[in-house]
Amino acid sequence: MKIAYLTPEYPHPQCNHSAGIGTSIYNLGNALINLGHEVRVLVYGQDQDEVFSDNGIILQKIKNVKVKGISRWLTQKKIEKIINVLYADNKIDLVESIDWGGITSFIQPKKCPIVIKLHGSDTYFCKLETRHLKKKNYYHEKRALKKADAHLAVSDFVAQKTNHFFGLDLNFTTVYNGIDLTSFKEISINETSDQLLYVGTLIRKKGVLDLAHIFNEVVKLQPKAELVLIGSDASDIRTGQASTWKLMTEIFSEQALKNVHYQGKVAYDEVKTYIAKASVCVFPSYAEAFPVSWLEAMAMKKAIVASNIGWAKEVIENGSEGFLIHPSDHQLFAEKINTLLINQPLRKKQGRQAQEKIIKDFSHTVIAQKNLDFYNSIIENQHD
Repeated sequence: MKIAYLTPEYPHPQCNHSAGIGTSIYNLGNALINLGHEVRVLVYGQDQDEVFSDNGIILQKIKNVKVKGISRWLTQKKIEKIINVLYADNKIDLVESIDWGGITSFIQPKKCPIVIKLHGSDTYFCKLETRHLKKKNYYHEKRALKKADAHLAVSDFVAQKTNHFFGLDLNFTTVYNGIDLTSFKEISINETSDQLLYVGTLIRKKGVLDLAHIFNEVVKLQPKAELVLIGSDASDIRTGQASTWKLMTEIFSEQALKNVHYQGKVAYDEVKTYIAKASVCVFPSYAEAFPVSWLEAMAMKKAIVASNIGWAKEVIENGSEGFLIHPSDHQLFAEKINTLLINQPLRKKQGRQAQEKIIKDFSHTVIAQKNLDFYNSIIENQHD
């Protein structure tokens, strides 16, 4: 099978930027290549038009068309033409696009089926965070969903909420994000005692402001505890502050701030080194679809204390692979972290159980096959 993924992000040095969506496509694409299929990633919003191979995956960078007032539409028509040519040349069998921004709202290929996978649209995150939603984003995202030939979701939670937020009743098939276990496996680096690790963008929706309050409580219980933060800084939409990291520094107590180490954004291949050193990984997020960073930590046998909202229960069973606590409950969140820091047998047990769950349910080969089964069903229906 020949699958194309339409996305604004992908983890490659020649692409502009990448986050969780890019990582999930990277993992899935490599798994499909290993199973003998062909993968092409169409990355729009790039600095130039370019096509090259990346370890078997064809990366096709697409530069947006810029004409005042009609840039979006012209870019969509450019992408539509690219899809039509690739399909006519028998280089792709279908395209999977993301829901964010509704890029396919005015893309209508002649024959190539379009699948939309829910990673979390702008509408989804705005509604979860109760913040302002731009009407044009809602319009394009809803139109794209209604026009798609088929629908996937990375969690039951994001599917249910998306239907609710858009007033739709679409049939979503849930296929979780997967992880390459050969990339995120145990490595020979000893844990750093009492070290906590957060991986992700420093942004309000990830609960990082709550994390500052939580760590203040942790330090009261464990004065030697350290918090390592990995990820890009971001502006804060509510306060207008240019740096969420700066907001965090204003929340940390004097003692806690001495024990915080913000590393900024690091190369994707280096993340596993930080995970290996950590005693506990912490993810106090308010808004996710299905976070890959949780899977990466679990694959490396790390116990986790994370948010208990929606999607979380599809990843972790509370008390088994980690603890799930609402991020606003700073005291209880800190107490669960402390429980894992002082109880090494429990920490190791939860880490082992976390890895076992990843191997059973979230390995990229298992997830890739589920995606293939879905794609095949779409292509078969198209030819009926």
